[in-house]
This record gives sequence, C-alpha cells and structure tokens, in this order.
Amino acid sequence: MDAVVCRSLNGLDGIEVTSVDPPALGAGQVRVKVFAAGVNFADLLIISGKYQVKPDLPFIPGLEVSGEIIEVGQQVSRLRVGQRVAALTGVGGYAQEVVCSQDTVIPIPDVMPFAEAAGFLVAYGTSHIGLVHRAGLREGETLLVHGASGGVGLTAVEIGALCGARVIGTVGSEEKKAVVLEKGAEAVINYRTEDFRTRTL
Repeated sequence: MDAVVCRSLNGLDGIEVTSVDPPALGAGQVRVKVFAAGVNFADLLIISGKYQVKPDLPFIPGLEVSGEIIEVGQQVSRLRVGQRVAALTGVGGYAQEVVCSQDTVIPIPDVMPFAEAAGFLVAYGTSHIGLVHRAGLREGETLLVHGASGGVGLTAVEIGALCGARVIGTVGSEEKKAVVLEKGAEAVINYRTEDFRTRTL
C-alpha cells in the first residue's frame, strides 16, 4: 500500500510517499480503508520532533482519518465490515489502510462526507472534552475563546454556544470576525484594532 513515511524529523523534508506493507491486525482492532485524512497542527509538530508523542523512526504520521472498515479482528463486537467510520489513529493515518483500536473508531452517518469526518474528531474532541468534561461549562456562563477563528477555536465557539454560554471570541482580522459571529459568538474582538480589556471588562 502507499503511505506517507517520516524517515527523519525534518518537517516536510523528512517525509516521502512510498510503498509499505499493510499493518498487522490484532485482537480488538479494525482495518480501515482510508478515504480522507485530517491535517492538524500536531501532525506538523510530530514530523518535526516537537510533539509530546515521539514515535520511533520511521513512522507513518496522521492523527485522524475517515473511511470504511474492511476487516475486523477478534473481540470486535460493536463494529462491522462495510461500516463508514472516523478514527483517531495517533499515527498511521496517512496511508491507504490503517489499523486502529475499536475504542478509537466511531461510525459516521451516510450524510457526512468523508472529508468532513476526517477533520472532525481532533478539533471537536479537544473542545468538547475541555469545555464540557473538564470545565463543566454551563448555560449562562461566559466563555472567552482566544484564536476563535482557528480549527479548535471555531469548534469551541460552536460547542460553547450549544451549551448556552455567552461566547466572546478574539481574532486578528475583520474577515475572521464575520466567520466567528456566524458560528455562534455573541461578540468578537479584533485584537489588532480593539482594546481587549475595555471590550471584555
């Protein structure tokens, strides 16, 4: 199968597309035919040796994918061959096939495009865990999202609004301001032209 392989921790200069053997399938794992893969800031950090996870070289980067299950291992009970899924892979996602623990795979609806599903888990998962599970965000509270126009920032704005919080976002341009307002922020501050302290206090 074809895959992006990181052979040295030199960013984009350290990767190449090459042919590799498909990974072995173990108990509790599924094999996914990859239709789309997310590209996250963490993916760029990991191929530069600047991420908290440091896999042994060579490795296949790629934190999240979407595709179709083509094989299931022993002890897999809730997933089946032919199912459309998104998966957190950690590494291994930039390949034609990836093997993942069933615990990191979720079914996706038929109406969700694979490209959208591939970029869903890391950004939305980060915001959901941080805001709902860790912070316990409640209706009526105020949520300030710095960098509100980035991938995780936009998901934080959406989740905050869905929780009933008053969401304030910060951005660096007027164009980004409109996007953040559209996603559910009640107020957006352009930190290049407005005084952040005056607007928030």
